[in-house]
Amino acid sequence: MIKGGTFQLVHGIDLIPSHDQQWDYSNFEYQGISPKPSSDQTSCPNLEKNELSMWVEHVTKQLIEDNIPETSTNASLQSDSTMAYGDDESRPRKAPRRSCTAEQQQLEQADQCSNGGSKELSSLNDHGLSLITLLFECAVAISLDNLGEAHRMLLELTQLCSPYASSCAERVVTYFSKAMASRVINSWLGICSPLINQKQVHCAFHVFNNVSPFVKFAHFTSNQAILEAFHRRDRVHIIDLDIMQGLQWPALFHILATRIDGPPHVRMTGMGASMEVLAETGKQLSNFAKRLGLSFEFHPVPEKFGYMDLSVLQVRQGEALAVHWLQHSLYDATGPDWRTMKLLQGLAPRVITLVEQDLALGGSFLDRFVNSLHYYSAMFDSLGAFLPTDDQSRHKVEHSLLYREINNILAIGGPARSGDDKFRQWRSELARNGFLQVPMSGNAMAQAQLILNMFPPAHGYGLVQGDGSCLRLGWKDTSLFTASVWTSSQASSSSSSSR
Repeated sequence: MIKGGTFQLVHGIDLIPSHDQQWDYSNFEYQGISPKPSSDQTSCPNLEKNELSMWVEHVTKQLIEDNIPETSTNASLQSDSTMAYGDDESRPRKAPRRSCTAEQQQLEQADQCSNGGSKELSSLNDHGLSLITLLFECAVAISLDNLGEAHRMLLELTQLCSPYASSCAERVVTYFSKAMASRVINSWLGICSPLINQKQVHCAFHVFNNVSPFVKFAHFTSNQAILEAFHRRDRVHIIDLDIMQGLQWPALFHILATRIDGPPHVRMTGMGASMEVLAETGKQLSNFAKRLGLSFEFHPVPEKFGYMDLSVLQVRQGEALAVHWLQHSLYDATGPDWRTMKLLQGLAPRVITLVEQDLALGGSFLDRFVNSLHYYSAMFDSLGAFLPTDDQSRHKVEHSLLYREINNILAIGGPARSGDDKFRQWRSELARNGFLQVPMSGNAMAQAQLILNMFPPAHGYGLVQGDGSCLRLGWKDTSLFTASVWTSSQASSSSSSSR
């Protein structure tokens, strides 16, 4: 239902507010953003298809066929599901060698990739295609521990590309080059200690929420599932595994406070790396709940979920428990996956809301490189189609969020570097460990679609209901985020017996 420019879906309360307002963190009111299409058509031209990802796919296939036929990355170019990965031993036998006519050869390869001289690919920017080909060759050299050759290529790349370029390809190559340079340095020196400025990351995440539907998609689909799980419950407990600024919770609080059968007592456990940030988040959420007349407790826990003891979470009998996890590649928010799974099993929550990037972090370096390049090409394309080249919000998201994720995957990520094996896909692991998937409701689907309606259809965002139980949000032909809802078998049995 639409009334006065405001979407109304549940209990007559505005779950997605009107478009002409924005977040005001000072009073912590959740308000929606109405993105306006960019008038700058030079930011990333020719976007009838996912152009940059198309370049990546064709160059990858050509290099695999010509130089590295035995690598497993050929299986990793799936855009509509979680990408496949090989193990650390699925490595190429040799690196492609560059000669004095390397740029000519790159352009010849690009022509070969174009399916017999396709007009579509021959019209692409030669400079961008040359950069991507050189970046691939550098990745192959790194995968073979040919660090001297990789260093030489990286020096060449740093002179050829800029994060402020009008070309999406050049911006992507810039950040991948920086991440790979960090990887080379770490390999030489044997160190790997990323420093995270939490406030800067959270500020950039806030900007990302304003200019893209991905964060809103995660927040509102999760809120809807939690709201339904809390139906007629008078004591509820939410555990947010990486709460950041808590941007999604005021919308849920507003609905709970105006519930027809009366508001519940809400207890929230917020987890994160910085006690200072957690304390500020708790203060803002408490003030907002107080203004709504909602009974509320907040417990900050400056620790990773996977390292915690069950007793620290203080689960109380009679509470409806929800666990929320918005995954990202910025940093490891939860610790070892196997310990995280064990703790979830011990908690037996009524509902788990999980939003995953459709990007696996395991496998060899070359696997991670190919998959992440395909994934972030689509992310950069989506920003370039909407925001002008010199837009500060766009640069902030690319530099402070996307680059940090790329760096974490390439320079830091991987089982051999972190010491912990990561699940390729949490959805499959939850199913294997006794959790039951809950189909997304019609309300969740409707809200996700309303979020996309805030962005002009020409921008290329798409929503797909996968397997009848989850929702996927993507750009053009690439699935980027998947939201799913789960419940423990114990909670499901308890719910059935109480009816």
